[in-house]
Amino acid sequence: MDRREFILKTGLAAAGGIAGGALAGCAGTPGLTPGAARGEVGSAVTIVRDPSDPVVAAAAAQWALEQLRAAFAAQGFFVRVVSSLDDSPPGALCIVATNNRSGLGRNSGAVLAASEPEALALSPGKVGARDLFVASGADARGLSYALTELADAVAIGKGVYSALPPSADPTRLKPLAESPANRIRSVMRMFVTDVEDKAWYGDRNFWTNYLDLLALQRFNRFNLAFGLGYDAPTGVRDSYLYFAYPFLLSVPGYNVAATNLPDAERDQNFAMLRFISDEAARRGLDFQLGLWTHAYKLTNSPNANHVITGLTDATLAPYARDALAIILKECPNITGVTFRIHGESGIPEGSYDLWRTVFDGCVRSGRRVELDMHAKGMDQETIDVALGTGLPVTISPKFSAEHMGLPYHQAAIRQTEMPKAARGGGAFAQSNGARSFLRYSYGDLLAEDRKYGIFHRIWPGTQRVLLWGDPVFAAGYSRAGSFCGSLGQEIFDPLSFKGRKGSGLPGHRDGYADATLRAPGYDFDKFRYSFRVWGRLLYNPNAQPQSWLRFLQKELFGGADAAYYSLGHASRILPLITTAHLPAAANNNYWPEMYENMSILDSAALDPKPEPYGASETPSPRRFGTVSPLDPQLFLRIEDFVDELLKPDVKPSGKYTPVEVAQWLEDLALAAEGKLGEALNSVPDRQSGPARRLAMDVSIQIGLGRFFAKKMRAAVLYAMFERTGNPVPLIAATRNYNSARKSWADFVDIIGASYVTNLTYGDAWFQRGTWADRLKLIDQDIAAMQQRTPPPPTVTTITDQGMDLLIRTTEGPPPARPAPGVAHATPVPFRRGTPIPLALNTVEGQAPPLQAIVHYRHTQQAESWRALGLVRDAAGFSAQIPADYTDSPYALTYYFELHDAAGRIALFPGLNSTLANPPYFTVRQVS
Repeated sequence: MDRREFILKTGLAAAGGIAGGALAGCAGTPGLTPGAARGEVGSAVTIVRDPSDPVVAAAAAQWALEQLRAAFAAQGFFVRVVSSLDDSPPGALCIVATNNRSGLGRNSGAVLAASEPEALALSPGKVGARDLFVASGADARGLSYALTELADAVAIGKGVYSALPPSADPTRLKPLAESPANRIRSVMRMFVTDVEDKAWYGDRNFWTNYLDLLALQRFNRFNLAFGLGYDAPTGVRDSYLYFAYPFLLSVPGYNVAATNLPDAERDQNFAMLRFISDEAARRGLDFQLGLWTHAYKLTNSPNANHVITGLTDATLAPYARDALAIILKECPNITGVTFRIHGESGIPEGSYDLWRTVFDGCVRSGRRVELDMHAKGMDQETIDVALGTGLPVTISPKFSAEHMGLPYHQAAIRQTEMPKAARGGGAFAQSNGARSFLRYSYGDLLAEDRKYGIFHRIWPGTQRVLLWGDPVFAAGYSRAGSFCGSLGQEIFDPLSFKGRKGSGLPGHRDGYADATLRAPGYDFDKFRYSFRVWGRLLYNPNAQPQSWLRFLQKELFGGADAAYYSLGHASRILPLITTAHLPAAANNNYWPEMYENMSILDSAALDPKPEPYGASETPSPRRFGTVSPLDPQLFLRIEDFVDELLKPDVKPSGKYTPVEVAQWLEDLALAAEGKLGEALNSVPDRQSGPARRLAMDVSIQIGLGRFFAKKMRAAVLYAMFERTGNPVPLIAATRNYNSARKSWADFVDIIGASYVTNLTYGDAWFQRGTWADRLKLIDQDIAAMQQRTPPPPTVTTITDQGMDLLIRTTEGPPPARPAPGVAHATPVPFRRGTPIPLALNTVEGQAPPLQAIVHYRHTQQAESWRALGLVRDAAGFSAQIPADYTDSPYALTYYFELHDAAGRIALFPGLNSTLANPPYFTVRQVS
């Protein structure tokens, strides 16, 4: 059986997990004391590890062993750590830490992990007459994950067996074996303001706790990013660590310094960098240093708190090279460097000689350091410069623009990102011209013959403040991480961009004005569940739910299943909004979590403030109905949808409509609301911090979902009014808009004084404030809608009966799409330049479609989709992607458009009920 089948068949039962199922398997076995069999406080536990085993002796495994020892000790167990089974007393619960290749592991009868890196296994074993429990790994990380899974169950379960349901039989152990789905599982944390970030950067206790959290949740990389505080070196106020080198070290041979920075503070910054990277390595984490700007000159920045002196354009590249070489030599546990190459770095695109020199600093370190390049503006010559170093090279495109969308790679990018005619030189010659399609997606980087690695970075523009945690979506992102051989995903730390562009404020970063809501500890403590869900599922999208349910049970003391369900459904709301409706791909301009209302009528006429949704993002007139989805191949603009409804010459596209999206949002909100009440009714103390944080943040997301659902319906109805001149849909539009406004006002009342009134994520008016501020523009737009007079009709007159039907359809659940009625098997990998046969087989008992069309495209976002009709045959339908089209270096994505006899359209595979699956098929080339 394959790995996934093995995990599904032999993984721990969700009811028991590690705390209940795995360790409980030792209960009732010969040789254990009654106390050890029940996991009572005071029982003896022996941990056996062979210090001569190189895997066991590795730093990550030793750190994990200490986590396990401390977890048992904290629960009152007497713990012995010994080097041999002979040193284990016969009555003690015995846990053996080993690697897959050791004789002890093989001879114990335990189920061992796969041989691939980072694999783990947990199972019972036996050596002679001695029963034991074996934690094994393919390498130090795998062993660390096995040991910390046990530690987590013990620490959270408050005893070895407490998670085991009373009816379960502890002697029926099911072993656990897992392997990583993604080679890269990374978290980025950025330094953007000295006001808010210096405190945590210089706090060693912060780092030990934070890095513990990442390693415990099976992340394997940490990226510390400098230089993301601004999009360009202009208007800079807070320049601390913006151009990072002078804030870290003095480079011999150069008289370069940052003004207003004491040497001692500079040296302390460097000591902290070394400490952080060393501590990351001790936990088995790769450490990535992010250098997002090489701009040393600040323009239009009279209030900058630090200015770089002693540097010229001629000395910039050699200075950066030499500084980087010193950093990498002095910090040997920095395993890679991330560079922003495009114009926002302060370096004009096409500066190949400069980057060749800077990259040489990595070569001069004498180590195999990974070069990671942010994808925007990337061209082949830059890639060749990086590959010329002989070092491993990765490129990291954005996953869903600067946002968090549905967990699949968008089928198409927006028209505004498609390649443009060359615009001459300048800092953005590539990214604003022929390479513009790399701004917000993978572009053309997924060629099957590529000589570099690819991983995808999920940006934090959609959700920053509110609690997030949906295992279903996290599993979807995990599966998307390996798309076409990609290496994985990097997520941004929650609260990313807090205090950006000089907007930092003293005090706590979490945004709470009510101190009783604040999670104890550091800013990341509120989001421990988010980290857990992300990390566990990026590692294994088929992970058992016990590891996050036991955490919720501990946090809430009840209602874990309902809380998991409620927060999970609420967490799907904002990513769905982003995918279906994207007025700006830039997170600077669009923040749906703290949405600045865009007019349904015409934004330019309503408010004197600068328009946050610029002309480069949304077609004119810039209004809600003209906004493109993030994925225009599968989702329909509001005004295009109304054209399909009202104009006989416009054929239905079959794309997901705004009314379908509105219904999904309302369904998610309703599901989250119902389970939230159930969860809170199960919590002994509804006034506890975890319960109140959950209730508030889920309620806000429910309100946002209902607001956007009603606003989408209102915009559809308003577009009907604009085309027909009929005042009836205008009345309905106003009714829905008022309902949307009420949903917003309701959650503002729930918030009360809990959050601060100025949540700052930038210096512009739409990057700060609070939810109550946003009611003003909503009210303005509703008032303007109420005053509209009917325009002359532009479509054929609709009868009163027909208009009534359109309004009822818009305000209610949309018509159901037909069942596909067919099955499809993805073809085997194809050879370049050979045709790809596609077949749809009819399904017994289901009505087959009347017509079938396949939409297909290379995995190359700069290209347009093609369509081909399928031919009916005895088995169903068939078609062939022609050989001349497959003669390219790319894999192929495709989906089917199926028409039934009633004129309804199904997309196949389309989105399922979770909204977490890829809505298309992918066929790779033969490697």
